[in-house]
Amino acid sequence: MLRSPFFFIFIFLSLISCKEKTTVLIKPNNFKKEAKTLQEIGLNELQKSNYDSAFYNFNKSKVLFESSKDSSNIVFSLLQMANIQQVNSDYYGSKETLTEALPYVKNDNNYIVALNNLFGIADKELFIYDDAISYYNQAVKEAKDEVSKQSPLNNIAVIYIKQQKYDKAIELLESILKTKALDEFVKSKARVIDNLGFAYFKKGLNDKGIQLLNEGLKLRTEANDDYGIIGSYLHLAEFFEKTDIKKSNQYAKIAYETATKLNSVDERLRALSLLISSNSGTQYAQKYVSINDSIIRIRNNFKNKFAKIKYDSKKEKDENQKLRLEKVENEVALQKSEIEKISFLSGFIILGLVLFFVKKNHKNKAQIIKLETAYDTETRIAKNIHDELANDVFQAITFTQTQSLTNEDSKENLIQKLDHIYSRVRGISRENNDIDTGPNYWKNLKEILSTYNNDDTNISINGIEKINWDTIDDIKKISIHRVLQELMVNMKKHSQASVVFFKFEIIANNIVINYSDNGKGCVKEQIKKNGLQNMENRIIAVKGTITFDTEPDKGFKVKITLPK
Repeated sequence: MLRSPFFFIFIFLSLISCKEKTTVLIKPNNFKKEAKTLQEIGLNELQKSNYDSAFYNFNKSKVLFESSKDSSNIVFSLLQMANIQQVNSDYYGSKETLTEALPYVKNDNNYIVALNNLFGIADKELFIYDDAISYYNQAVKEAKDEVSKQSPLNNIAVIYIKQQKYDKAIELLESILKTKALDEFVKSKARVIDNLGFAYFKKGLNDKGIQLLNEGLKLRTEANDDYGIIGSYLHLAEFFEKTDIKKSNQYAKIAYETATKLNSVDERLRALSLLISSNSGTQYAQKYVSINDSIIRIRNNFKNKFAKIKYDSKKEKDENQKLRLEKVENEVALQKSEIEKISFLSGFIILGLVLFFVKKNHKNKAQIIKLETAYDTETRIAKNIHDELANDVFQAITFTQTQSLTNEDSKENLIQKLDHIYSRVRGISRENNDIDTGPNYWKNLKEILSTYNNDDTNISINGIEKINWDTIDDIKKISIHRVLQELMVNMKKHSQASVVFFKFEIIANNIVINYSDNGKGCVKEQIKKNGLQNMENRIIAVKGTITFDTEPDKGFKVKITLPK
């Protein structure tokens, strides 16, 4: 039986690297006072919305409380950290932080309720609705009083509305309103009434819906609940979207202005989306793209900061532990010089073998990618011919066999069918013919992308003419052309976008192409199922990168980076 060379290398290293080590258990010092101070600093920073500073101090306090095994304060710090991550849309990161807290929760009901509620919020925002409902139900079960139950119950109803389970939502919201415990909390009551009105509207009971929506708005206005008022105006804008577009736009504009004052970005985007869908002007589409790009950068920056804070903290903790162990660890006997020489020589041998296999593996992967790309292209062409031509040709043949071609109407009908087939053949040919990579390359590319511009879809292309295309390799030009063409075909088939935006630029000697639309988007896990694998293969084949960013009902974004 043949074995890989790495098997023998592993055995060899195992034999020559055995060393005796002494493990010493270090008892942690009591850092409770310092940890409490850091926790208080974190709370002060959180009130000022200094999220990265607050997160840093809570994380430091958590590490110190771990040394004193103070479970209660460990959980408190972790809950604050998870909350900060959710405020900045880092929902996956927040779930990791909440999972860290699970071993320390024990039997404290307050912490259990808060933990489950935060898990529910994260899964709701990630569209994992069934898991979110399960967490909310657990929060309701552990709540000590009726007031504590209302928030998770309302959140469950909101998910039911998103799932179009309007009867369930209505039943649950009406049961919440029957509890007297909510009367003292006007803002919470107004939120429930507004959601109930929206559920009735979605079910088709408009009279009941508008009555409750107006009642919710009135209560929120009286309570000076500015953030809640934005939600009411957005619901009212959607209510009148198909019956009174003028009134719908009026409510959407008020929601946008209020959200702008409060710096509530998600609500601003939702208001702009309503204005865009009503064809109120291209300025709203431009604002949408600008705000959306800006908030993605800011939130990604926060996500990176939070991850780095955790990483640096763990690294510092490990290094401190290592230093403490090194102080009490016995010195390891020096290896004999002959073994050192063997080890040194074996290192070069191993390095040479690794480099050889890595290089060979890289070549094989590149060849596979090229073959897969060619195969995918051939498959796509065959599918286009089958789907777009075969059926039409069959219908034309059947028409000639069943209709009299001496009749002028029949002849005209046949001519139209043949002209339609001819147009489709030209379309398939244009998509797959040779690409002009000469001086007119960018003009032809812009013209191809612009052909998708119509009454329903507005295509905007910026910066393409500023790039010196003459300095770029022909193979890369062809890859860019094909990928953007496939992207537009995907948009036309799946996106239902009214606004599509391209931005071409040179950054750090790289070609960067950003694409975004305001279409219906999709779940990230389904991206490669929508025919986008071929794009990724093309870009990888020319040593570039392509990233997809999308969520249901939040548009579709692609970033392509290629070395010049």
